[in-house]
Amino acid sequence: MDHLLTEQQLDIKSAIREFAEKEIAPSVVERDEKSQFPAEIVRKLGELGFMGVNTPEQYGGAGLDCVSYAIVIEELSRIDPSVGVICSVNNSLICYPLQKFGSDFQHKKYLRPLAEGKLLGAFCLTEPGAGSDASALTTTAIKDGGEYVLTGEKAFITNGLMSDTYIIMARTDKTSKTKGISAFIVDADSKGFRRGVNEKKMGIRSSDCCMIILEECRVPAENLLGNEGDGFKVAMTALDSGRIGIAAQAIGLSQGALEAAVKYSKQREQFGQQIAEFQAIQFKLADMQVMTEAARLLNYSAARKKDAGQRFTVEASMAKLLASDIVMKVAMEAVQIHGGNGFLKDFPVERMLRDAKVTEIYEGTSEIQRTIIARQLLTE
Repeated sequence: MDHLLTEQQLDIKSAIREFAEKEIAPSVVERDEKSQFPAEIVRKLGELGFMGVNTPEQYGGAGLDCVSYAIVIEELSRIDPSVGVICSVNNSLICYPLQKFGSDFQHKKYLRPLAEGKLLGAFCLTEPGAGSDASALTTTAIKDGGEYVLTGEKAFITNGLMSDTYIIMARTDKTSKTKGISAFIVDADSKGFRRGVNEKKMGIRSSDCCMIILEECRVPAENLLGNEGDGFKVAMTALDSGRIGIAAQAIGLSQGALEAAVKYSKQREQFGQQIAEFQAIQFKLADMQVMTEAARLLNYSAARKKDAGQRFTVEASMAKLLASDIVMKVAMEAVQIHGGNGFLKDFPVERMLRDAKVTEIYEGTSEIQRTIIARQLLTE
């Protein structure tokens, strides 16, 4: 795959891999066990420019292309997908919509420090009663002079406990479904803003996740992102970009599981030989390699369409759908190759299988991705 990358992209891959192996790998087991947020790692990623990979330099970002962004998330997730998703959310769901829809004031106050890693962001769309049907959200935003008053609850918010800045979708017009939703930039110290507890998750446990409660939360009118009624468009634009990030997370995790399986197959002996010498194991490893590379190619294709300024909604959905399906298969096979040891926490594939499942769920379930792809196919 490296032959398809530019010299700059190869340098980025090398740099982020070295960082992940040196800075992230030593603490991955402990952080998973303790559900501990990697604050110092995130700080260092910001200093290196990886919290604003695609954001133009004029706004404080690294100004790199989307393929480079996919590479960064892959390499982080190869070691720890918790770190991968923290970085992905800040890049795709926060910096990207701020860049696309933000005012000059918002670029200066929010986008620059977020891209520089001085602030951390979270994206608040999902609600207890509005998941795949995002247009059913009930959080309200009522104009009151120079402010909006937000009331409602948001669920499953990645980076929710640790963020400084939140993009929150709320309904400004109850008579309209998607056109009645607006997007707001909300500071963590805003009056009426409250975080819930850290959710106890099956996987990506080092990434925090919580409810966000808005109790007549007052937000300055200048913090409206775009215009009233643009919220659904803001959300879908962010999710298109985010799906490239989650596909990259899945691909990186798949790569990590494959490498763990290859290593173990050369160490484990049965019937007087390495299990790597058995054709049954070789076929599993071959299939795992082919699937991972196929997903990577599809995701790079989506990233290149984004870089070219072309519409990439369907390509991003296809990449996320395939990558999340493949990482489940690869992680499952990695556990199988480990046999009984794969069921033990002493081996990394146990955690990798737990981490893999969420890629089929967040930023649009696999069922939603199929719906997006089919609708496009049937309207062409």
